[in-house]
Amino acid sequence: MKKRVTGIGGLFFKTKDPNATKNWYKKHLGFNTDDYGCTFWWKDEAGNKCSTQWSPFPEDTKYYEPSKKDFMFNYRVENLHELLKVLKEEGVTIVGEVEEYEYGKFGYVLDNDGNKIELWEPVDSAFL
Repeated sequence: MKKRVTGIGGLFFKTKDPNATKNWYKKHLGFNTDDYGCTFWWKDEAGNKCSTQWSPFPEDTKYYEPSKKDFMFNYRVENLHELLKVLKEEGVTIVGEVEEYEYGKFGYVLDNDGNKIELWEPVDSAFL
């Protein structure tokens, strides 16, 4: 497999009050927040527009399960189905099934510490 992870797709974390957190980051650090958090736009080596998502979640979210951590990383990948196949062959725990949306494909694995990792094969143009 040529490439696995190509970049950071998102930083997700739990907070007592997601709206207050988004407002604090908007006021003090200039984040352009919306219902989901803040999307940072950048260009890859080939000049393609790419995004990274920053999102606070409520403390009681179940989205990170089975991990019990207060955070979850999302990594951008080039070929999700192929990567999940290779990871499974390497003995990595795959969580759930691949989810497909107009903005990309998502798969989930557990790292060696039991942290749930979200793998995203993006369609950045869906956000433009």
